[in-house]
Amino acid sequence: MESHHEQGLVQRARERDSGAFRELVEYSQEGLFRLALELTGDWDDAEELSQQVFIKAYHGLSHFRGEAKIMSWLYRIMVNTYIDADRKERTRGWRLSRIEGENPQPEPFVTEAHADNPEVQTSARHIQIHINQALQALAPQQRSVFIMRHYHDLSLKEIARIMGLSVGTVKSQLFRAIRRLQKELHFYRAELGLEESS
Repeated sequence: MESHHEQGLVQRARERDSGAFRELVEYSQEGLFRLALELTGDWDDAEELSQQVFIKAYHGLSHFRGEAKIMSWLYRIMVNTYIDADRKERTRGWRLSRIEGENPQPEPFVTEAHADNPEVQTSARHIQIHINQALQALAPQQRSVFIMRHYHDLSLKEIARIMGLSVGTVKSQLFRAIRRLQKELHFYRAELGLEESS
């Protein structure tokens, strides 16, 4: 979305133009739901989290000053909502253990040359399941940083802005996340490029 169109859309949505807000939702819902699914690891939790984000966004638009892109602002609401919910719900927990259930998970990486090889596809799915389990062993803040950096290719500076942290703190959280993933996925180091440099 071009910046001037985004600004106009946000301004109209702030003035309670339901059509403009609906367009913002349509523009952002796919990316936000993907992030929610990666964070929670569960389809139902991702839907619930996404709905909470859009409700908060609707009520909070008057506080959006346009200093960041709308998606960065929505990411910030999502990550904060997720971390807060994880903290509050820890005794009951998000349904994070249902990794191998019916809920769709992120597609495993398979090169084009092996796309038609069932054995490679099965192996890739098996690896993806272990990656999802390892990600969910991370602390919520570490998981959020890792996913935004490596799944959404956001810069450390943008992640810091989204999460309200210093770049140094983001680097530290990312380092801890990678170290934990190296430990959890030590048997896949070669395939995943997690070999430690000597």
